[in-house]
Amino acid sequence: MLDVLFAGQVFCDLVFGGIPHLPTPGGEVYADRFAVAAGGTATRAVAAARLGLNTGLFGVIGSDMFGEHLAGRLGTEENLDLTWLRRDPAVHTPLTVAVTHEHERSFLTYEEEGARRPETWEDEQPDARFLQLGIAGPLPEWAAEFRARGSRVVGGVAWDPTGRWSPDVLDRLGEIDVFVCNAVEATSYTRTDTVEEAVKVLADLVPDVVVTDGPRGAVGVDGATGELVRAPVPRVPAIDPTGAGDVFTAALITGLAHDWPLGTRLRVAGTCAALSVQSLGGASSAPRWDAVADFMSRVPGTPNEDLARVRTVMP
Repeated sequence: MLDVLFAGQVFCDLVFGGIPHLPTPGGEVYADRFAVAAGGTATRAVAAARLGLNTGLFGVIGSDMFGEHLAGRLGTEENLDLTWLRRDPAVHTPLTVAVTHEHERSFLTYEEEGARRPETWEDEQPDARFLQLGIAGPLPEWAAEFRARGSRVVGGVAWDPTGRWSPDVLDRLGEIDVFVCNAVEATSYTRTDTVEEAVKVLADLVPDVVVTDGPRGAVGVDGATGELVRAPVPRVPAIDPTGAGDVFTAALITGLAHDWPLGTRLRVAGTCAALSVQSLGGASSAPRWDAVADFMSRVPGTPNEDLARVRTVMP
């Protein structure tokens, strides 16, 4: 059985860092750092695998040079099963150029229809304790089949470029068990003014909800107790924030898999996200337990029970 299966679009990220500003039309700017990394759903999969979860990845990449690089790189990750990562020579691997300067990011992306999350499941489905996928659009039938067989479904969304923030997303919360989003997404979909207000609205629609709130940490509601918890996030110098939200989600699911209380889940997930922003590339920066435990042991005010729980799952 898989601990978690991540389903969605897999990107090859070309990340440029350390530039003073974006280039003007016709101009050129030099970066002082560069990385090629797995992105999108693959970031979450790598992060969960590095935290010890038996992890699967369901998506599509091409057979081009970028797909070959991703397959080779992902294949080196312990605990990551690529059985369900399809290779399609007819599509170009989704590609994102990410440019980071100070605390801002800019993206240039190319993607094709055939490389998006498959709407059909052609082979036998594996057993999985958790299934994570995006719910910005209708969920595929195979997601309901996973849930019917006992998988807890974790849903997420992304930036809505249309600016409509369709209320249809809220209707889909009845099809999942855990919802994770950021503050802009939460307040936009619920038409509320604060994260706390948004969380309360969402908590009436889905058993467990967590909203990340940037440097202010994260807010969640525990479906079992109704408890609302806000947890801070460690302050660290950020080299590249790309993929920090994906790392947070993977770590949050890890805490759920270990039945940790909500406060511990939020704090440990925030720590993992903070560690991930200190180097280039989302997947390549995802931390392992030894780095998490070392960092937490040096942060004043870390609850002893959080550190003890982390140490119990370290290899």
